[in-house]
Amino acid sequence: MKRIVLFVATNLAVILVLGIVTRLLGVDRYLTANGLNLGSLLAFAAVMGFGGAIISLLLSKPIAKWSSGAQVIEQPRNADEAWIVETVRRFADKAGIGMPEVGIFEGEPNAFATGAFKNNALVAVSTGLLQGMTREEVEAVIGHEVAHIANGDMVTMTLIQGVMNTFVVFLSRVIGYLVDGWLSRGEQRSGPGIGYYVTTIVLDILLGFLAAIIVAWFSRQREFRADAGSAQLLGRKQPMVNALARLGGMVPGELPKGLQSMGITSGVGKLFSTHPPIEERIARLQGA
Repeated sequence: MKRIVLFVATNLAVILVLGIVTRLLGVDRYLTANGLNLGSLLAFAAVMGFGGAIISLLLSKPIAKWSSGAQVIEQPRNADEAWIVETVRRFADKAGIGMPEVGIFEGEPNAFATGAFKNNALVAVSTGLLQGMTREEVEAVIGHEVAHIANGDMVTMTLIQGVMNTFVVFLSRVIGYLVDGWLSRGEQRSGPGIGYYVTTIVLDILLGFLAAIIVAWFSRQREFRADAGSAQLLGRKQPMVNALARLGGMVPGELPKGLQSMGITSGVGKLFSTHPPIEERIARLQGA
């Protein structure tokens, strides 16, 4: 609940800061004189930026189940399922969070955690992970996912994504109006022209790439913390080190796009990767 309050407070703070900066720079007067309602733009940016992010967060569990095909273990059908559920329960108790739902999905080695609230989350592991790792290594991966939940990483990443989205929407449209006003100076017309639309589209793309780099950087830092959290839950580092080393020799399963940042490995290209290279994760964990 604290992180949800933080989410709302940050949303309001971002809008307030954007409003104050545009006023101090005198941009608000220029935009108003050219027919742009700054208050409406701020509200639009907030809805588009944070609105989509919070809806995605609130729907994360059902979407994760549907997109990955994860089957929640309501009643363990065999010893393996019973062991997985008990492992999640043990780590959840140690981390001080409510018991997450536990699921299994078909596929190559991977796992993920998702959910809007610490006490109502989901941890899912793939059949490939269970078949390709020792129990101790699977324990380490489960500990990693439980650490994500305990750290509130799902809300944190949604918050960061929402902030970035809001800035992208707001800045692209403000700059679009400024460019359009410069291109059409001396003309008599009502409403924005082609300069506004072209500039906005281009900046949505360019600023979107920049925002994605920033979000990916935060995600990589989150992975280091979850690795350390797993080691803390198990009481030693070696199982997580072994699990990471094992992953380094495997071809990880591809998760649906909306779940990639919550998996154990993902990303193409270092700037846009949501996870650090395995070697860096092992080195950071061993040096912690």
